[in-house]
Amino acid sequence: MKETSIPRPIIAVVGEVLGNYYCSHTRLNTLFMESGAPGEPPPGSCIHKCIEWLKRVNSDASVNPFDVLGKILENFMDLEIPGIGVDNEFWSKNRERVLNILAKYGLSYHQGGQIIGGATGMPAKSLKEILANRNLTSVEAEFQRAMGNVEKDPASGITAACSMIESLCKVYIEDEGLPLPAKKDIMGLWKVVKSNLGLDPKKLEDEDIIKILASLASVVDGIGALRTHTSSAHGRGRKSYRLEPRHARLAIHGACSLVVFVIETWEARKSGQGK
Repeated sequence: MKETSIPRPIIAVVGEVLGNYYCSHTRLNTLFMESGAPGEPPPGSCIHKCIEWLKRVNSDASVNPFDVLGKILENFMDLEIPGIGVDNEFWSKNRERVLNILAKYGLSYHQGGQIIGGATGMPAKSLKEILANRNLTSVEAEFQRAMGNVEKDPASGITAACSMIESLCKVYIEDEGLPLPAKKDIMGLWKVVKSNLGLDPKKLEDEDIIKILASLASVVDGIGALRTHTSSAHGRGRKSYRLEPRHARLAIHGACSLVVFVIETWEARKSGQGK
């Protein structure tokens, strides 16, 4: 089984929920095929069909199981719940079942058919949880754009990863009453933030921390350069990079880790618990 395989208990719950919800072989066949599930429809009841098809998704090297799972769940999870009645009770109860079984395995459903914590990784999951409780609308918008484009448009995912860092820097500068830099690109904004937060390696004595903080600057510089050279934010010349989802995930993971650290350091300083 692949490292990114959907756990069997999740398959069991999702298969039962969707099998009972759609109650139609035609609708299920269309849903799974349009979501990228491989092969012909399995035989059996609607529930059995869902379970067996999800098992097949796990064993097929040509697809990312969590991408398929997210797309399969999107309609059921994102549609507005109808008014009071049997449908409302079914939707509420079974959406909760799906969310609970995902959470049991460190996963969460993200609007737009994204499963966070699977192929997307822990940095994105941590940032999603942090943004849920803070008024950082612009940062959250770029985070959602990044996560929504990992697979279908890696270049746009990289653009959003860079914009996410820029948005946080601008929010920080504005909230702290700091002057904007003359050069308002990602590195110019980052220099202001890291200096004000005391994240300049030159000001620290601990060699291990210095190495990590120096790498943060490299992450910012690298993501900014990757956006310039390969992403959707700029025109391209004759030579172009062949961007793949793994490249976008690398940039997004780096941006998420950086944003989480900056937010936590900012809040620690506000509370008097950190320099």
